[in-house]
Amino acid sequence: MSPITWTALIIAAAVVLFVWNRVPVVIVAMGVALALWATGVLSLNDSLAGLGDPAVIFIASLFVVSAGLERTGVTTWAGQQLIARAGEESRTRLLTLTGLLVALLTALISVNGAVAALLPVVVVMAVRLRRPTSQLLMPLVFSAHAGSLLALTGTPVNVLVSNASVDAGLPRFGFFEFTIVGIPLLAGTIAIIILIGEKVLPKRNGPSMPADFSRHARTLVEQYGLSSGLFQMRVRKSSPFAGLPPDGLDLAGYGNLQLVGVQDASAAPLRRASLAEGDYILLRGDADAAAALAADKHLAFREDKEGGVEDTLFNRNSGLAEVMIPPRSPMIGQTVFQGMVTESGDLMIIAVQRQGNDLGESQAVLQAGDTLLLQGTWKALDVHLNDPDVLVVNSPDVVRRQAVPLGAGAKQAIAILAGMVLLLATGIVPPVIAGLFAAGALILTGVMSVEQSYRSIDWTTVILVGAMMPLSTAMEQTGAARMMAEALVGLVGDAGPLALLAGLFLLTAIMGQLISNTATALIVIPIGVAAAESLGISARPVLMSIAVAAAGAFLTPIATPTNLMVMGPGGYKFGDYWKLGLPLLIWFFIVSVFLVPLVWRF
Repeated sequence: MSPITWTALIIAAAVVLFVWNRVPVVIVAMGVALALWATGVLSLNDSLAGLGDPAVIFIASLFVVSAGLERTGVTTWAGQQLIARAGEESRTRLLTLTGLLVALLTALISVNGAVAALLPVVVVMAVRLRRPTSQLLMPLVFSAHAGSLLALTGTPVNVLVSNASVDAGLPRFGFFEFTIVGIPLLAGTIAIIILIGEKVLPKRNGPSMPADFSRHARTLVEQYGLSSGLFQMRVRKSSPFAGLPPDGLDLAGYGNLQLVGVQDASAAPLRRASLAEGDYILLRGDADAAAALAADKHLAFREDKEGGVEDTLFNRNSGLAEVMIPPRSPMIGQTVFQGMVTESGDLMIIAVQRQGNDLGESQAVLQAGDTLLLQGTWKALDVHLNDPDVLVVNSPDVVRRQAVPLGAGAKQAIAILAGMVLLLATGIVPPVIAGLFAAGALILTGVMSVEQSYRSIDWTTVILVGAMMPLSTAMEQTGAARMMAEALVGLVGDAGPLALLAGLFLLTAIMGQLISNTATALIVIPIGVAAAESLGISARPVLMSIAVAAAGAFLTPIATPTNLMVMGPGGYKFGDYWKLGLPLLIWFFIVSVFLVPLVWRF
């Protein structure tokens, strides 16, 4: 068989497997790359070249930047601002602000990152405002799709069409050049959602709802009975406690005041033998006694807390974690007590419970099923709670992302994001360099570790893009793209370039409802470029039109990962998507076919 025939068969097999959805998309994508080599369509180097393409590396770096914003509480802060400003009465105001926020985040950190970050926030907002989640979550995702056209970083498809423009000998699409179509797409999307969304969307809540950790600290404080009086006092330079060992602190004469523990300035358990200025003393007992001690011993209460006990233990620097002793744990039989520092020296035991009952200050011999409340820095909680000897009830990393707005490292993350956007907008360096600079800066500044960066990357997307890229190469080298383009041009006849855009939009939109819009773009882009050459027109409006069509993945839940992401929490069925998605797809068609050529001339 000829190379063109092999290429056509490989494309057909890939589309069938993507639609069948029984084989992991990574396996299908890698199978495409290997099949192109095995059939002799491409050389080994060409069939695997996509995995090292700069666009793939840039996409991977964007996942790291997205995770950095999420884990430092930047997206949590944005969500809280949304709840505060949305109000309870105005549906229009709520949907407008939600759509604008998710679109802005999408433009900076991609669709998947923005929706994943705001999904729990919107669910919590729906519960608080007594609105069905189904009325808010699909608008959230569809607004994110529209927002993906606000900037180069909104979706991998934008990166692909920008690179394709360069490969065709034309200028690269600028960072904010996508904004020209992104703004009308977003405005129309929000308007359609407001006008008809309530009528066409179901009114139900999903059985699977993301956990809400916004009040996690208050929950733990109440469960472990810490709200009766826990105080964190800073040691002043003039305090007689300065220079004393922790076990030398005399609390006699101050009622029932008890020492819980001693922390350094970073809220970690004290490792030094004696206290110094800036260290903190954790005390439990009567408020009047604590005030008297503070006056006599020159101690200062925390000045940056607003929420009482929970803010003392749960803040930007430190947090709480609940762990359970599982059966057969080596910790069974060990003696612990309130205020005890763990073996690592980084965590402090704040409370111990057995069957829901507080074991108090006395020493306790651990049994299976006992729960411990641990306090320490967020970094220490992340590092030491991977111990298989205990079961972590709620991941500290997940809790911090939701419950601590603008946490440690937030300023660095925002500054790094701004630097990346500046580099991308000015074009001083190639996009991949800007992305690598941002990802590397997040690691060097301590916002993320190397391991966390690895885990933050959606390797399915990265491998999918890298493994499918050689398909575009094969279509160009074998002439398959030109053959399909000539067929499309012949089909539209003398109707002109607008008919070509309409045909490409329909092809992209239909395929994009069944398989990944990224994979769809990789198939359609070479067809569009070849068709533009056949008609003797510029490929830039064709490429931008394809980008718009690829973003219109509205009609099915399998069209994008984010559509599936909200299916459970929103209580959606397969047939719910097209009712709102079809009017939006029509609007995307209008922008793609009629507005795009007005900006990027043929």
